[in-house]
Amino acid sequence: MSSTEHAPRSISSTAPRTINGAMSVAEMPFGSSDLRAEPDKRLMLFSGRANRALAGRIADRLGVALGQVTTKTFANGEVYCRYEESVRGADVFIVQPICGNHAEDLRTNDALMELLVMVDAAVGGSAHRVIAVCPWYGYSRQDKKSSPREPISSRLVAHMLEAAGIDRILTMDLHAGQIQGFFEKPCDHMTAMNILTQYFSDLGLDDLVVVAPDAGRVKLNKRFAAKMGADLAILNKERPAQQVAEINYVIGDVRGKTAVLVDDIIDTAGTLKAAADAVRDAGASRVYAAATHGLLSGNAFENLIAGGFEQVVVTDTVPAPPGAPDFVKVLSCADLLTSTIRQIFTDGSVSDVFGGENQLF
Repeated sequence: MSSTEHAPRSISSTAPRTINGAMSVAEMPFGSSDLRAEPDKRLMLFSGRANRALAGRIADRLGVALGQVTTKTFANGEVYCRYEESVRGADVFIVQPICGNHAEDLRTNDALMELLVMVDAAVGGSAHRVIAVCPWYGYSRQDKKSSPREPISSRLVAHMLEAAGIDRILTMDLHAGQIQGFFEKPCDHMTAMNILTQYFSDLGLDDLVVVAPDAGRVKLNKRFAAKMGADLAILNKERPAQQVAEINYVIGDVRGKTAVLVDDIIDTAGTLKAAADAVRDAGASRVYAAATHGLLSGNAFENLIAGGFEQVVVTDTVPAPPGAPDFVKVLSCADLLTSTIRQIFTDGSVSDVFGGENQLF
């Protein structure tokens, strides 16, 4: 055999073998099988019908246009949605508090179902991530069993959203902080405390006392009072039936002071009216109220008027129903939600929005 015939290939040779001129997969240089691309992240913001006004304010602050999506309810009550533009590869943020909207003839359960189908449509449209922006988390007051054979509905809603395909949820001032534990996906829990305390600080009220409507709100009210440099009082409340509140007495000194009743929700305002009557009977000179979520359902307006409030301050997590009294002041949480959405999209720290002080319950 000649010295050149069937000569063994040197294992130190760096020249790759080829098959018909093409490089063998087994002989490819290390790492060449990686497929890399520059990150091309896209943020797309969509809104359901529950609170289009809030979504519009968020879009303005983000500097983006609201995405085009068709949402409607068929004659038989079924909810439908369709994205009118591609969401493939995008981070899709869906602004939809789980609440009704009088202007859109939308009920709470319709809003929940609409959110679910919007999530499913985004997942089916190959969105990279789907984030539900639910500043008001419906069913949050049903977070435990109060009687035998009751559902834990807030847990059920969490399971439904995750089954639909959310990657994350952004919410505000949950009725109970432990609701975050119902989610396996990340849950960003924001608070309107800074918005509300700043508003009352700007009013420059004298002899201020912050009043917790029940023992469950003491931690929230204690922080509210600390930020305001105010005293703290607590109401002893009992509920003989659902949506019925009885205030027995006031723990703390409110005589001659300006009382601010702070809660997370104002629904029918029955509790708020009873609390206002109690602190006024205890000698408070003026009564204000503040809450993150102004649901204002049922006979709420009648109760607020009868309560004799100087002002009732809420945020726009849910749309205000028509006919609200002039003393109801609505503050926007759009700046807060915008900052949080920006942090989520850029993989920044959400807790930096509050300096890590957003866990209030």
